[in-house]
Amino acid sequence: MTQTLLSFDTPAVAPLDRTGFDIGWDHARHALVPPAELMLDGTPVSQGWLAGRAVFGRRTVAATRWVRQWLALRLQAWREGAEFDTLQVTPHYLSQLEPSHCPVTRRPLGGSGDEAPLICRLRRDAGYAAGQLVVLSRLAAQALGEVDADQALALADRLARDGGDAQGLDAPAWARLATLVSLSQQRPQVQAARIALRVLPPNRVRVLNPAQGLQALLTLRLQAAGWSRRARAVADLLPRADLRHDFNLFVGAIAARLMSIPATLNPREQRWALEDAWADGRVQRRWAQFVVQMSAAESEALLQQLADSGLAGLRVLVHEPATATEAWALPRPGRLLQSPRRVPPLPRARQAAGAAAQMR
Repeated sequence: MTQTLLSFDTPAVAPLDRTGFDIGWDHARHALVPPAELMLDGTPVSQGWLAGRAVFGRRTVAATRWVRQWLALRLQAWREGAEFDTLQVTPHYLSQLEPSHCPVTRRPLGGSGDEAPLICRLRRDAGYAAGQLVVLSRLAAQALGEVDADQALALADRLARDGGDAQGLDAPAWARLATLVSLSQQRPQVQAARIALRVLPPNRVRVLNPAQGLQALLTLRLQAAGWSRRARAVADLLPRADLRHDFNLFVGAIAARLMSIPATLNPREQRWALEDAWADGRVQRRWAQFVVQMSAAESEALLQQLADSGLAGLRVLVHEPATATEAWALPRPGRLLQSPRRVPPLPRARQAAGAAAQMR
C-alpha cells in the first residue's frame, strides 16, 4: 500500500505557531473555514486547516453555536498571545457561562450593539482559563479594559458623590464591576473584608478570597426559608464568643434588608435585591467588623465546615489556593515579565492577496 506524504512548509516551532496549527485543525474537524486573512500560504492556521481537511475529508463533526464560540475565543487568545486552557475551557463549559442579563449593567444581553454578549477575562495578566471567564455586555467589557478593582471602586465612589457616569456606567454599575474584578484578585483578608458584595459571583467564577466566599454563601443562605435556624447553626461553628457576637450583629443588619425583599420577585430580580442589600453601609460595617477578626485560613476552614455540614444548602467546591489558579498562566514572582506574544504582521504582498481573495 502506497501512502502519500503531505508536505507543508512548517519551519516554525514556536508554541504560538503550534497553537495556530491546532486552531486550523479544529476548524477543519468541524467543517469551518478560518478568517480569510489567516488562510494565506504559510500561516500556521492555514497549515493546520489544510492538514485537517486532508485527514478528515467529509468525516467532520457539526459545529454547534458553542463550538463556533470556542473556536472564535481560541483565535482571539492566539491573536493576543495569551494562554488558552483547552483542557477545561470547552464548548460545554462556555455554554454554562452566558446569563440572560449583564451582571454589571443589568440589561438584557443580545444583538450587536452595547448589549452584545462578550466573554471577558477578569484578570488581564491571566490566560483564558476556567474560573476567571465571565460574560459581559460590550459596554461593560469596554469599561473593564485594563482597570483593577481598586480603580473601579474609586471611580464608583467619585460618581456616587458627584453624580453622572463614566464610559456609560453609573456609580452602582461601577461598584458591581469593581466587586466582580475583585473576586479573581487575591488580596489580604483586611482588604477583602472591606469590599461590599455588590454582585454575586456569576456561574463558574472562582472566588479567590475566602472572606468574599463567605459573603456570597451567607447572603444566599440567609435569604432562604429557615434563615434564623441556619444563622444559629453557623454561629455555633464559630470558635470564639466575640466572633459569635459580631456575627449575630451582622445577621441582624442584613436580615432587615433581606426580609424586605418581596416574595413575588422572579429569581433574577431576587438576586439583584440580594446584591443591593450590600449597598447599605450598616450591613457592610457589621460584616467587616465580624470577618476582619478571622484570618484567611480560618475563613476558608469555616467555608469547608459549612460545605461538609450541609449548611451551605448548595454545591460548594473549596479549591486549594495553589490549584484555584493552576491553569491561569499567571506571571511568576521574581521573574521578568515577557511582553505578550503577538502574531507577526503579514507582508504587504500577502495582505494585498488576502484583500483580493475577499473581494473575489
